[in-house]
Amino acid sequence: MTPALTIPASELGWRFSRSSGPGGQHVNTSDSRAELSWDVAGSVALSDRQRTMLLTRLGPHLVSGVITVTASERRSQLRNREIALAKLADQVAEALAPEPAARRATRPTRGSVRRRLAAKEQRSATKRQRKRPAAE
Repeated sequence: MTPALTIPASELGWRFSRSSGPGGQHVNTSDSRAELSWDVAGSVALSDRQRTMLLTRLGPHLVSGVITVTASERRSQLRNREIALAKLADQVAEALAPEPAARRATRPTRGSVRRRLAAKEQRSATKRQRKRPAAE
């Protein structure tokens, strides 16, 4: 899945069902929609730190510790399996990524403030010129 983590195939659960969308008569007879499930809470491939990170960050996507990803974009079951694996890998990699550095608040430079105010003054003058002259 990621360079730091490989999920054994035995921990992945597959389900297939009929897919909606394009495919003509073929779509009514083949189970091309792929549904991939992985038990995050019970996985032996994760360290305790990784497990807690995944459980907290993937919380809204988990149902009793299991993450489920579906794919029905393609007509082929094989392609949908590959897409489901890629989706799961993306979600896990994103959840295991380190936190970004905290942003430090900075003040705008004097020049940028001056340019912003000059642009506002220019826009104001343009709009003032669009008005009808006052009748005396």
